[in-house]
Amino acid sequence: MKKVTQTNKNRGEIASPKGMRDIMNEDYYGFQGFFEKAQEVAVYYGFKPIDTPMLEQEELITGGIGEGTDIVDKEIYTLKTKGGDHLALRPEHTAPLMRAYIEHGMQTMPQPVMFYQYGPVFRHDKPQRGRYRQFWQFDLDVLGNDKSIMDALVIKAGMSILEEAGATNLTIDINSIGDKECRNGYLKELTNYYKKNLSSLPAVDRERLKTNPLRILDSKEEKTKEINENAPDSISFLCASCKKHFKEVLEYLEEMNISYNINKNLVRGLSYYTRTVFEVIEKNGGEDGTPLTLAGGGRYDYLARQVGSKRDVPAVGISIGVDRIITSPWYKNLAPRIMKKPKIYFIQLGTEAKLKSLNIIEILRKAHIPIAQSLSKDSLGSQLAIAEKLSIPYSIIFGVKEAIDNSVIVRNMSNRSQDTVKLNKLLEYLKELK
Repeated sequence: MKKVTQTNKNRGEIASPKGMRDIMNEDYYGFQGFFEKAQEVAVYYGFKPIDTPMLEQEELITGGIGEGTDIVDKEIYTLKTKGGDHLALRPEHTAPLMRAYIEHGMQTMPQPVMFYQYGPVFRHDKPQRGRYRQFWQFDLDVLGNDKSIMDALVIKAGMSILEEAGATNLTIDINSIGDKECRNGYLKELTNYYKKNLSSLPAVDRERLKTNPLRILDSKEEKTKEINENAPDSISFLCASCKKHFKEVLEYLEEMNISYNINKNLVRGLSYYTRTVFEVIEKNGGEDGTPLTLAGGGRYDYLARQVGSKRDVPAVGISIGVDRIITSPWYKNLAPRIMKKPKIYFIQLGTEAKLKSLNIIEILRKAHIPIAQSLSKDSLGSQLAIAEKLSIPYSIIFGVKEAIDNSVIVRNMSNRSQDTVKLNKLLEYLKELK
């Protein structure tokens, strides 16, 4: 009798785990429509799909994300298999992606490799509106190149996805936290600053001071936020190379008329970031009109070593929090639809052309003309070789002369014929291509 009573009690309490939920009906189509639109935009910019396992080796996650972060210290779901393996549910996509890059020898492929991926991630966080323990992210990543234009590419592509979803008032919070050449000087100054304020620091941040002082800048403690207002800023400590890289990223943003704010305390919540870090904010995105952070990311040139590689892999990415978008009043409720294959390969030559390249790609994207590209390449031969390998029927060549003349060269890859076309006539010309 006792056993039956217990069974009835369990039946009455059947529910999904705390912080997790079922996605059904219109909500499901909302997610599906967003993911299809995000994939479509990603393809326009030259990204390809990848899907990594939800479970990874625990040391990959802890080693990649780093000590002193909330994720590693409090939020990872771990388990031990019957075979004795220690696994963890992925709390984000980046460390698993780097593992896949190394495991499959992707460094032998033409660099950089560009991926998009999406799916559920898991963190044992405090559930609240718009924040779940199982939540969905859409990521864009470029691995194998350290050029500043790759930072600008992932920012612009991510913002394009958000705008297609209905966001209308986006801005960027951005910072540079330097690299191994200049960060130690900054960390020393930051540590000294916190030691002077040690008596005012909450216990959790005093502990972080021992393991990872940079994480204190990301603290959610109100007292620490006050202390952080006068903390030294990382930009003042940048070496010449990092300063140049950051300046170039900002120039690309300005060229694309992207509003940005340099936030000296922005470090993001993960330890693998280096140089550029950023967050994409909808100024009036919250239900009460308050700013809402929709995406974030940055450069992670040292993550490969943290997960066991013998050499560094320069990389940069952005992660979009999909749950917040789907539940926002401005979301367009995108309907699922079929994706398209690229029929244009975009080739650029020279500094002036490279600077204007993303704007031309944006023109093509808005006209629903998907492309492939390798913006980090500089030679005509290498870019044409990739276009031929991918069997894309047409290429657009944009060089210094074309940048001055506001024109492009459209080449038929099968018979090598080509025409020079003014930019204001390009869309009309492309519509006539078969």
